[in-house]
Amino acid sequence: MSGSPLFLRAALLAPLLWACTPRTAVPPTVQSSTPVTGVSFYPHQTGLSWTYQPEGEASGGVPYTLSTQGATVYGAQPVQATQLTGRGAAQTWYRTYDADGVHLHGLVKPGVNVQLSPPWLEYPAESAWRVGLTWEGQSEVTIRADDGTVQGQGTLTYRYLVQDRRSVQVPGGTFTVWVVTRQIRDTLGGLFPATQQLWFTPFVGEIRTPEGLLLTARNFAARPGGQP
Repeated sequence: MSGSPLFLRAALLAPLLWACTPRTAVPPTVQSSTPVTGVSFYPHQTGLSWTYQPEGEASGGVPYTLSTQGATVYGAQPVQATQLTGRGAAQTWYRTYDADGVHLHGLVKPGVNVQLSPPWLEYPAESAWRVGLTWEGQSEVTIRADDGTVQGQGTLTYRYLVQDRRSVQVPGGTFTVWVVTRQIRDTLGGLFPATQQLWFTPFVGEIRTPEGLLLTARNFAARPGGQP
């Protein structure tokens, strides 16, 4: 029994000695980032990102991340790409931005490429915003597989109505939003939900997406003076 105290001391010291053992530093991963130096009325500058969670879900869950990927080519059209990831999601939208607003040329999910001709007008000219504003249009839709095989063709008709302008509070902050209802009909068996509501704030983006995701954070600030 005379050896017991020594054994106990050794057992107590072992974790401390292990903690003092030099550890090999884990090298950082190779990554790139683009500093955000400015944000437009319809934010699309490379390097912007937003995180969202479904409305009504308990906070702290795994977020969806929306990020701007920058300039690319979709078909033969120079566009700006925006990608949504998280929880297994992987969807990329291809848009152009001009004086008439925001135009969606197509979107890609794993195994599916949805092409729109003419482009779908998602948002109007910057100066057009007001309660009661409506805009609508129609696009021919072509759905292709990854190998380019046509899986379906049809027509999509959309209509937007700006219903309200109000202050809302979400996990990502308090914002003055334009409340917009979007209605869609298509001949492809309901490619998009028939009616969705979104909230948009200039120089910030979508506070509530058409899919019912609420903004939880972003990596940029609105321009000085806040929202117009």
